[in-house]
Amino acid sequence: MSGEPWPEGVGRRLLDTVDSTNAEAFRLAPQSAGPCWILGGEQTAGRGRRARAWASPRGNFHGTLLLHPTEPAAQVALRSFAAALALREAFVAVTGLGAAFTLKWPNDVLLNGGKVAGILLESSGAGQGVQHLAIGIGVNLIAAPDPALVEAGAVRPVSLLSETGVRVTPEAFLEVLAPAYARWEASFVTEGFAPLRAEWLAHAARLGEAIRARTGTETREGIFETIDDSGALILRQSRGSVAIPAAEVFF
Repeated sequence: MSGEPWPEGVGRRLLDTVDSTNAEAFRLAPQSAGPCWILGGEQTAGRGRRARAWASPRGNFHGTLLLHPTEPAAQVALRSFAAALALREAFVAVTGLGAAFTLKWPNDVLLNGGKVAGILLESSGAGQGVQHLAIGIGVNLIAAPDPALVEAGAVRPVSLLSETGVRVTPEAFLEVLAPAYARWEASFVTEGFAPLRAEWLAHAARLGEAIRARTGTETREGIFETIDDSGALILRQSRGSVAIPAAEVFF
């Protein structure tokens, strides 16, 4: 377990029940001058990507980091990779199991090949700018959704407890996650995306293997070659390589 101190200048709000930690972040944003973590013991209206419901039982981790970024929107979105790297570090810190945790493009963390955590970035702002960024993180610490409720072909959901036997509270997990994220945030702000890209690729799931990427109604198959400087998936097909900025990936 990490013995790092809480990151300097970062706020923390612990709520017993909340509709959604991302929604709470945007309510808090106008009065918040600096970064702040929001942790909900229970969410009544949690959501994942594409507005899907996210199961939020008590004992799992439901958290959001509120930031006030200054970069262009496309660069701001790269913080999903910082969040994924911080999550992986936190998992390794609480379990000691480095090889078990891999990163699935664009924003999931896998444990023994199953989905243990997801990341949802949402932003608000005027025009092309981003004033407030909510990095929502859901972690199956003690319970995972019923596999029968997951879309066919999607990665099976798993929990940290069922796969490793490690039981950790959401509050204790945040104590490890927050310093890990602060390090990657500092790296991103000072050095750009390159260090994050290199580290993310070092732990990428199915790199060099055949995958399927679905964008809307179109599904493309090919070899997961890399991610580019914009975070896009590079898929190698018979006609050459193609960059896919957003998609759902199936193995």
